[in-house]
Amino acid sequence: MAAIGRRLRALRQQRQLSLEALAARSGVSVSMLSTVERGQKVPSILVMGQIATALGTSIGRLVGEEAVPRSIVMRAADQRVIKDPAGIERRGLSPVLPGIEFELIRMALPPGIDAGTFPPHRAGSREYLAVETGTLTLTLDGTEYRLDAGDSIYHDGDCQHGYRNDGEMPCIYYLAMDVAGSAGP
Repeated sequence: MAAIGRRLRALRQQRQLSLEALAARSGVSVSMLSTVERGQKVPSILVMGQIATALGTSIGRLVGEEAVPRSIVMRAADQRVIKDPAGIERRGLSPVLPGIEFELIRMALPPGIDAGTFPPHRAGSREYLAVETGTLTLTLDGTEYRLDAGDSIYHDGDCQHGYRNDGEMPCIYYLAMDVAGSAGP
């Protein structure tokens, strides 16, 4: 918790944002942000997404230290795993690299769980999603897409996106996000 708080404070200060300005951008209260920065609480995955988006970065950068070696093996025991009180599990599969806002994650949604609606990333961001098991309902700016095991989808990241498991078994999916907003071809 303390490490997440230090990284959040450092990222906020690098962007020259007050707690009030970050609260306004993220929709997260000043008191919650302050509590997180002091290392007293880890927010839900949805709240972390709101904070990361407001800072123009990824959840991975909030929870992981930057790495710089040419190759990095991320052993299962060393991967960043966040378990939400609702039973959602988010496993970071990619290292946090300097100047790169890309993240590969494995998500596990229990049956009947709605992970919430995440705010848009900056213009030009991209997301790729593949469902391994179960069924996922992905909502993009109000349009629902039902994805079954083996299905995949690409979408622009600069839209509201929500993840829900309406099925009777856990849904496992992989998400690759380029939230840097670099222009593609």
